[in-house]
Amino acid sequence: MSGGDGIRGKTALVTGAGSGIGRACALRLAAAGAHVLVVDVNGEAAEKVAAEINGLPIIVDLSDPEFLYGFRGQLPNGFEQAGGIRITADILVNNAGFQHVSPIEDFPPETFAKMMKVMVEAPFQLVRATLPHMYETGWGRVINISSVHGLRASPYKSAYVTAKHALEGLSKVIALEGAAHGVTSNCVSPAYVRTPLVENQIADQARTHGIPAERVVEEIMLQPAAIKRLIEPGEVAEMVAYLCGPSGSFITGVSIPLDGGWTAR
Repeated sequence: MSGGDGIRGKTALVTGAGSGIGRACALRLAAAGAHVLVVDVNGEAAEKVAAEINGLPIIVDLSDPEFLYGFRGQLPNGFEQAGGIRITADILVNNAGFQHVSPIEDFPPETFAKMMKVMVEAPFQLVRATLPHMYETGWGRVINISSVHGLRASPYKSAYVTAKHALEGLSKVIALEGAAHGVTSNCVSPAYVRTPLVENQIADQARTHGIPAERVVEEIMLQPAAIKRLIEPGEVAEMVAYLCGPSGSFITGVSIPLDGGWTAR
């Protein structure tokens, strides 16, 4: 049975779905028969991906504390406010994020705070908004795209490492609370993926470490891993689809590293 079987007709909400891992997840879940809400701050990117898969673009800024209200008017149904905002989605993929590389003493506090909003607070708010529907139907999948940095630290990434560690903890609590209601929650934790986020890091890493950009991938990014290559977004999406399908129904509360052996050390 291939990953993703059993989700035909389900609604999947994927954040950061305009590019990279999020786009790959949106395409993979749509291929398995899910209707995908393509959530991204970049309207043009969201609309392009949604057009590819007959999905629905949702354009919101997850760093805005009131971002959930942005869903109003963009969803034709399944949005209500009764004891809190509710969104009708069977699958939630918390993927959106961004990176900033800097020593702690130079790290802008406002950037740190924004990264917490996008990568910790927004996932919490989206889980809070989608769980009631999942509980009512007795089925739900929460997939949190973490990182090897949710399991290991690296210098100069204080906000990213903090956010991903927090997301790992949140995912476990969701798993414990959701199990009795047919809801699973897991983290998928890749090392460096071939995405715009990683491409944009190379110059930052070169500047911070004082080495040429062409040496960053080999000497910094791939140094801790046993398999010396970047991960493709589709590989992450395949694991997400597997966790959403019936073969993943007993997997919950865990973090699955896709790290080429990084955490084996």
